[in-house]
Amino acid sequence: MDELDRLDDATAAQAFRRLVRHLRHRHDAQNIDLMGLSGFCRNCLGDWIHEADPGIAKADARRIVYGMEQSDWKAKYQSEATPEQLARMEESLKKNEGREDALDEALDESFPASDPPSMTDPHA
Repeated sequence: MDELDRLDDATAAQAFRRLVRHLRHRHDAQNIDLMGLSGFCRNCLGDWIHEADPGIAKADARRIVYGMEQSDWKAKYQSEATPEQLARMEESLKKNEGREDALDEALDESFPASDPPSMTDPHA
């Protein structure tokens, strides 16, 4: 178990909320640039919320991250992606290939065995 897995849920949740608030403030950080640099963006964070709790609709999860409707954010802040940004994103996404299973497994292993199934299996 690495140090990240030892982080308590309250601390992790506080850090996640700070990250989301930071992204809400820094709307100049375009999703295409986030994808090109890190292989994830605001949409990914919203999708991860939805995957963690399928009871939260994907659009609602993205609204949590954006702090408004995704379409409103796009109309207000999103600029047209350049060919260079798109190419950088494609290269970055290649680095994610094969990581989803490893990330999901690490997440599953991070929950204590004493957690009830409803906490570890969103479909239970």
